Amino acid sequence: MLNIIGAIISGLIIGVLARFFYPGAVEMGWVATILLGIGGSLVAGLVTSRGRRDFSRAGCLASVVGAIALIFLGRLLGIGA
Repeated sequence: MLNIIGAIISGLIIGVLARFFYPGAVEMGWVATILLGIGGSLVAGLVTSRGRRDFSRAGCLASVVGAIALIFLGRLLGIGA
């Protein structure tokens, strides 16, 4: 249960940061922001983890970059625009 709550909280933080750093307005609700942050974390984890499960600041930065990439990809495909 704590893993789910932690994923929601970290997804919210990462999603908000990604929306803040993305150039231009990003129109989405809180649930979409949380899902964006969780998705960005998953994308970054798949690319950078190499089997490790420990916490790192670089992983947090990569999660925000992954979420920004998801915003860009969504806009490119016309999803949510």
